[in-house]
Amino acid sequence: MNSFIGTYECKADAKGRLMIPAALKKQLSAALQDGFVLKRAVFQPCLELYPLSEWNTLMARVNKLNRFKKKNNDFIRRFTAGVKVVEVDNTGRLLIPKDLIGFSGITKDVVLASAVNIIEIWDKDKYEQAIDDAASDFADLAEEVMGQDDDDHGIS
Repeated sequence: MNSFIGTYECKADAKGRLMIPAALKKQLSAALQDGFVLKRAVFQPCLELYPLSEWNTLMARVNKLNRFKKKNNDFIRRFTAGVKVVEVDNTGRLLIPKDLIGFSGITKDVVLASAVNIIEIWDKDKYEQAIDDAASDFADLAEEVMGQDDDDHGIS
């Protein structure tokens, strides 16, 4: 499993291309040959960039869902809506398709934020707002998610 580090700011041009910052491109180097999958995030107005290997691992889990249950089919359809295979070109640029730009509201200023094994792609203003909105609840959230006493779920 990949584990990415950092938050990076960059610019998108009028065609939706953005230059991957050098420090992030270095972390993505192992995945550059295989390509990436770009999709809408489930909970936020941002995009998620999956190295193809991470996407295939996730799809292996999704593929185990019983397709004879309507809720599973509905989930798969919505989860994969707008999914695109994308590549970073030789100059280090990533082209974001127009429909995904529309979903995420990306304009010119973009934030690429590591989220463990994927990269979130945000419009800068929306990213700042999401961080600000979550700031007051973060201590409680951290305690609830990470502060458990047992070794299986908490971090010490």
